[in-house]
Amino acid sequence: MIIIAGALHVEPAGRQAYLAECQPVVQAARATTGCLDFSLSAGLVEPDRINVYERWESGADLLRFRDSGPSAEQTAAIRDARVERFEVSSVGSP
Repeated sequence: MIIIAGALHVEPAGRQAYLAECQPVVQAARATTGCLDFSLSAGLVEPDRINVYERWESGADLLRFRDSGPSAEQTAAIRDARVERFEVSSVGSP
């Protein structure tokens, strides 16, 4: 299993518009084979933060989806990004 998690930072005034533009991306990801979860959400404390959380069955599934990539406008709106990939070998209840 692969988890992608972290945060993007955009202009605070443009955060809601950015998230609205990402709605089709979230819907497409969730409909993609191998996607277990995909979420982008506004941070509760920082007005410029967008939380990123993705969970994929495999790296191959993730890469297949990533080939489409973000639009040029979305990429240009990101002021900073700290997102990491985690490879999970086992999962259990907390």
